[in-house]
Amino acid sequence: MATSMKPADGSLTLAEIKEFASFDAAAQRYIRRSLDVAYCRSDALALWSRDVVEAASIRAQTKTYEFLPGLRQAIPEDSGLSQIEGFLGLLIRISAFDLGQDRISTFGAYRFLYERLIGAAARPWFPAAFCAAASLPHLHPQRRRALLQSISEAAATAPGWSTREPVFFPEWVEKVEA
Repeated sequence: MATSMKPADGSLTLAEIKEFASFDAAAQRYIRRSLDVAYCRSDALALWSRDVVEAASIRAQTKTYEFLPGLRQAIPEDSGLSQIEGFLGLLIRISAFDLGQDRISTFGAYRFLYERLIGAAARPWFPAAFCAAASLPHLHPQRRRALLQSISEAAATAPGWSTREPVFFPEWVEKVEA
């Protein structure tokens, strides 16, 4: 009788924490802010806005993220083309907003955020949505190039995706004076 070995939940959580730590400071901040906006974990405007431009960005993000509950409900159950039109179009629209904020600079950071915004069932759709949103003309050509170069061939051509839901949802942490 063979026993399959799988990592303990703690080690998977630690891997998610390490992945988050590998992102640059702007991406980490944006991911935490986005999760606060999406899940109403705190007053995102009071916590995250440093100036009027960022306050306007958070207000726009709040309006954009109003579509997330419907998007979660519309995740196609298979890869059939008949179900993707509404889902993928809306996923690209929300992705284009987030990439346009110029804080998410890699596919890894995008995937990390969207696994938490939408869920594990949407993983197969992330490469397509990311590439489509990263190709849109509202982004500067150099930014489009950098984003598209950040997705690995392995991520773009993965034969399968984990259905395990993420467990680490980063939050704001006050600085502790030493």
